[in-house]
Amino acid sequence: MVLYVLPSEQHIRIGFVCGRAIGGAVERNRCRRRLKEAWRSARARARGGFDIVMIARPEASAATMPALVEDLAALLGRGGVIAS
Repeated sequence: MVLYVLPSEQHIRIGFVCGRAIGGAVERNRCRRRLKEAWRSARARARGGFDIVMIARPEASAATMPALVEDLAALLGRGGVIAS
């Protein structure tokens, strides 16, 4: 997945993007739900004041849930959203 992080003066705003490369509508919605669930697990450690866009790549639809959570935490740590 790709993560775009921009500082903001408000609370955290996050957007989830799953393009057609993921698959049909069912696969895209399933992937989006899984990304949202991964975000819920990392949200408690996140600092406020960021705008985040999470873009799923085709490999994300086949990844296991623990792998998604781990990758998201690593990306958020690199972006400065959570303390590593």
